[in-house]
Amino acid sequence: MRLDQLNFHHLFYFWRVARLGHLTRAAEELHTSQSAVSAQIRQLEERLGENLFTREGRRLALTDTGQLVQAYAENIFGLGQEMLGRLQGRTAGITRLRVGSVATLSRNYQENWIRPLLADPSVVLTLESGLLEGLVTRLVQHQLDVVLANESVPADPDRPLHCRFLGSQSISLVGPAARWKSQSLRLPEDLDGRDIALPGPRHALRAQFDALCAAAGVSPRLRAEVDDMAMLRLIARDSGWLAVLPEVVVQDELRAGSLVMVGQSSQLQERFYAITTPHRHRIEALEHLMKGSVPHGAGMRPADPDHPDSASD
Repeated sequence: MRLDQLNFHHLFYFWRVARLGHLTRAAEELHTSQSAVSAQIRQLEERLGENLFTREGRRLALTDTGQLVQAYAENIFGLGQEMLGRLQGRTAGITRLRVGSVATLSRNYQENWIRPLLADPSVVLTLESGLLEGLVTRLVQHQLDVVLANESVPADPDRPLHCRFLGSQSISLVGPAARWKSQSLRLPEDLDGRDIALPGPRHALRAQFDALCAAAGVSPRLRAEVDDMAMLRLIARDSGWLAVLPEVVVQDELRAGSLVMVGQSSQLQERFYAITTPHRHRIEALEHLMKGSVPHGAGMRPADPDHPDSASD
């Protein structure tokens, strides 16, 4: 079979069914009949000489060949979506940059990262937040250009990604200035029994902190665990409790003097990554961010070119 014999219309119908796992739902999405979709896929199978689906109850499951074809179809039609998005977003020299960030990432960090673009009238930003897996799925489907995360993604040959290490920062212990000004605590040794607010269990820092306390035999009194860093910042400011979080999260409160840094641990590190797809369309604005990409926020350390996470697939 030659390339000019491949019917991309058949392949498109297969792609929609493969993603949905159901003929009826695919037919509804494509505004056609179930029999028409079935016929298109059958013709593709005849051309390829391989079965692409097996039936499991009421759902369709991909065969090994079907999984291989789907992987290529994702790239083919994903790049088509990217092309259309670029053409639709390109007006009078305007560049649209679509950035996803995990919900547990500091909003201050995100703003610091994109700040070089805020004064550029030629760039339109689209910012989304969510769970890492959902954002990576949208990235692979070319609906995002980059995902900012505080954890790397595991290597997966079926879903190749570039994970660039941007930098890291130590984690701070902060408290209200009225109580803690000019005082300091060791982290975690001096936290036993103290009221504390922590990042939630989904945050990359939480496992580090819990392990550090367990090793030291320390049991702080947990008063709040918060996934959203903006909410943790408000709790740190208004509750009167101690809080463990990246310094960049409360950089404004530290400057204003409403909060003070009570302690810091070099054993607790938040790392920042930019995740992209290897075949993405080159966007000059994004390239500038990636190359000079360390936000000059409080406590930030730039990426070391020799760091094992500095660039990975």
